[in-house]
Amino acid sequence: MTKPRVHISVTRVGALVAAALALAVVTLMSLRIGSFSVSTADAVNAVFDYSPESYEETVVRSLRIPRTIIGIGVGAALGVAGAAMQAVTRNPLAAPSILGVNSGAAFGVVTAVFFADFTHPFQFIWFAFAGGLAASLAVYAISSAGQGGVSPVKLVLAGVVVSAVLGSWLTALLLLDQQTLDIVRFWLAGSLAGRDINVFLSVLPFLIVGAACMVTLGNQLNVLSLGEDTARSLGMRTNSMRALVILLVVVLAASSVAVAGPIAFVGLAVPHMVRAVSGPDYRWVLAFSLCIGPVLLLGADISGRVVIRPSEVQVGIITALVGAPFLIFLARQRRIADL
Repeated sequence: MTKPRVHISVTRVGALVAAALALAVVTLMSLRIGSFSVSTADAVNAVFDYSPESYEETVVRSLRIPRTIIGIGVGAALGVAGAAMQAVTRNPLAAPSILGVNSGAAFGVVTAVFFADFTHPFQFIWFAFAGGLAASLAVYAISSAGQGGVSPVKLVLAGVVVSAVLGSWLTALLLLDQQTLDIVRFWLAGSLAGRDINVFLSVLPFLIVGAACMVTLGNQLNVLSLGEDTARSLGMRTNSMRALVILLVVVLAASSVAVAGPIAFVGLAVPHMVRAVSGPDYRWVLAFSLCIGPVLLLGADISGRVVIRPSEVQVGIITALVGAPFLIFLARQRRIADL
């Protein structure tokens, strides 16, 4: 019995190394490809031996490096958050947006712009973070009310209700004020372009701490994904553990949405993509998600840069276009991969 387990571990380690190499390749492509392409030498020099006299290196240094760094951080956070959500809800179609994070963050931003006349992302970023957190707390409070406490089904239903209410409020404010719409519409599309690296750095500690804590909970997520009764019989305090995981999901997702805007389907698709190699063990699912999340997001961002070059399509639109067929495919499966 030992040899098969060793073989599986070696295979997973090799696959994880391959995923890391894929991330390195996509990162290089992100530095090279845009409205015009630069050589690999220029991209590498912009990172390690920058020359201000070179126009190509200046473009890479000032525009593409911040964009790529943000894509790596946001992609990793959304991938890990999505995997954790699917474990907590035992729902293979779950994503961080189920907790109302996207709707709450958008609600916070639009409300801040409408009432306080904020115009710069650094002014309303914390309203996005607070809105995502408040919406998630509301979802958890609603789902925990009544007999039996929190359950995966109640959590999903509460998320749908809260997202619908916040979406209605958001739409009403945008219809009432054209200026608010002009300020937030680019952010609402979800994009890595034009984002302030200082805004990303301000939420980076939340991303690092949230991802690090989540990765250490792999064993607990394995137990939690077995079901409420089984987890309790193994001695787990399921409500406390679920609350902790949901809090970490909110921190990761709200930070990502605050920086890049609502980006759909990354948290849904990444866990399914990695389980084909990692299996159902969440210790490996989370590790792979840290690499594949940025690969997927940066790949979508690169596609958006070249599809209508020299203009570009926001990454949130690309992920939605790719993610919708993927969601339909998952929904039509008779048997979705075990969580």
